[in-house]
Amino acid sequence: MLADTGASGSGEIEKRMKPEHLFIILVQPQGPINIGSVCRAMMNFGFTQLRLVKPTRHYKSLLAKKMALTSFPVLENALIFDDLSQALADIHVAFGTTRRFGKYRKKFFPPALAAQKIHEDYQEQSCALVLGPEDTGLETKDLDLCQHFITIPTHDGYPSMNLSHALSILLYEISLKSDAQIPYTGPLPEKQATGGEIEGMFAHMKKTLLDIDFLDRQNPDHLLRTFRRMFGNTGLTSRDIKILRGMMSRIDWTEEQRRKYLNVHEK
Repeated sequence: MLADTGASGSGEIEKRMKPEHLFIILVQPQGPINIGSVCRAMMNFGFTQLRLVKPTRHYKSLLAKKMALTSFPVLENALIFDDLSQALADIHVAFGTTRRFGKYRKKFFPPALAAQKIHEDYQEQSCALVLGPEDTGLETKDLDLCQHFITIPTHDGYPSMNLSHALSILLYEISLKSDAQIPYTGPLPEKQATGGEIEGMFAHMKKTLLDIDFLDRQNPDHLLRTFRRMFGNTGLTSRDIKILRGMMSRIDWTEEQRRKYLNVHEK
């Protein structure tokens, strides 16, 4: 599948990986809760191809279902294998996840570079992310079946990651370069205040602060320059100006009522 990213003006169409080309393989997963969480992480990023190698007997238990929620169909459709070699039989390239820096494993990809590798070299081939048991990780015999290795740099004080958390990091990076990418739509930028709006606000501020004797009448601009610096650094929007002027209008009204009250009682 080809997706036009519109990123370049050359009219070139960028090839992107199909989500169905990525397979998640869990080797001997032990806990139904973790398996359910993995399904949820997969659906979060648009991937559905799950394979399990010798999973726990209770891999479809109520605990797994509670964790998977609406992603439970991923688990229901998962393929089950007796060993990793069978699970990889129709896969072109496998990325094994590990922290074992062995003699014959020289090059490890962090998640972002692994995603880039898949995007550049294997986008039209079937790829697998292979994750081992929660307590021990992949064994050497399993890693021998993988062509590439991924490691997630973590703090030495607690290097072990939860299965679904580790997978989420990997899938996030891969989804950015695949057709599974969910376009991010952030909040629309608010209209920046014009020079006229800003100067009108400062004129209002000067009058209000003079009326309540907050500014020195001999040199009111001295303190106003501080306000200009404070607000100038924030990039005021038109809405900000309306709120600030609304606040000062309220101060104006309160001061007016105070003076009326004093005038009545002084008489």
